[in-house]
Amino acid sequence: MNEYLVILEPTNTGYGAYVPDLPGCVSTGRTKNQVERNVREAIELHVDGLRNEGLPIPEPATTAAFVSVAD
Repeated sequence: MNEYLVILEPTNTGYGAYVPDLPGCVSTGRTKNQVERNVREAIELHVDGLRNEGLPIPEPATTAAFVSVAD
């Protein structure tokens, strides 16, 4: 099982999500929980599509960190 970093961003209508290691893999949802469910499904469909096309499935490589800065 792979674990991909997902970026969640608030929007005017809810949340958007994208997966840096899977270009083009995006999703939306009205709530944070909904977008998390939706992006999980989007990742599964994206990986299945790559597999069906005989294309390589990118390994998770992106990481994230919080950096504190003075106000």
